[in-house]
Amino acid sequence: MTVVSISSLTVRYGARIALDGIDLEIPEGCIGLLGPNGAGKTTLIKTLLGFVRPASGICSVLGKNCVNESLAIRQHIGLMPELDCHIPGINAVTFVAYAGELAGMPASYAMGRAHEVLEYCGLGEARYRNVETYSTGMLQRIKLAQALVHGPELVFLDEPTNGLDPVGRDEMLALIRDISRGKGVNVIVSSHLLPDVEKVCDRIIVMQGGHVATEGTVEDLQKADSGLMDVELRETNAAFAHCLAQKGVQVLHTEGSRLQVSFPADTVAGKMLFEAAKESGVQIRGFKSARRSLEEVFLNTVERNGKA
Repeated sequence: MTVVSISSLTVRYGARIALDGIDLEIPEGCIGLLGPNGAGKTTLIKTLLGFVRPASGICSVLGKNCVNESLAIRQHIGLMPELDCHIPGINAVTFVAYAGELAGMPASYAMGRAHEVLEYCGLGEARYRNVETYSTGMLQRIKLAQALVHGPELVFLDEPTNGLDPVGRDEMLALIRDISRGKGVNVIVSSHLLPDVEKVCDRIIVMQGGHVATEGTVEDLQKADSGLMDVELRETNAAFAHCLAQKGVQVLHTEGSRLQVSFPADTVAGKMLFEAAKESGVQIRGFKSARRSLEEVFLNTVERNGKA
């Protein structure tokens, strides 16, 4: 099922074009939305929520038109904003229940759901505390709770691990994984912490300059060119790298007995490796096609599109 469908979407702020003719289909699952500052991520989310009217093009969320059915869309969507959104002077369960009422839930049912989602988000024992007394990690959790209280089909999470310590980050990421995989809720994560996105998302969308620079599954985008290999030796041996260089193989970096090398096109990597091993008197423990980190995917995409 397609969660978001976008065709030739253009959004302008005066003379400035924020989104330039975007075409995009976002499927079910957990999706990472990446891009440098000014890439158009926030504008895209605001447009999908119906807060920004497009200059041209069509976009729909959960089968509903973003221009004509924006209120209906927002009733089926949860939003965890980057900035704090709590109301000082009320306790957590009252705040989350109020968010449910704003989404159209009856007051009694909203209160019951508020207790449930606060327990789920790890705030059960602190539900009667005023939200202004919460720590940074607790504020992140209550933002997630208010986004989930009305049982949305799709949740937007904007920088969900901002300000969290390592333990808090792991706990938040575990919640996001459970929401998308255990609870069957579709999730779109916008974050500048790429390792976090890599841990929880099935697909990513990289935006730059109001365009979609690249998109696809994390696994496919992390696959390096066929000529890039990770090699592990039995022991460190500088002569091995020298032999490879003489054969036209580029040694990109070494770390102890591990190397990452790039082979010329139309060469048999295994044959070259074993020839170099024989000549240098070293034993190869293993080699495999290199897998790029999500950070490398992001930086390469931004650099490539910046030069285009």
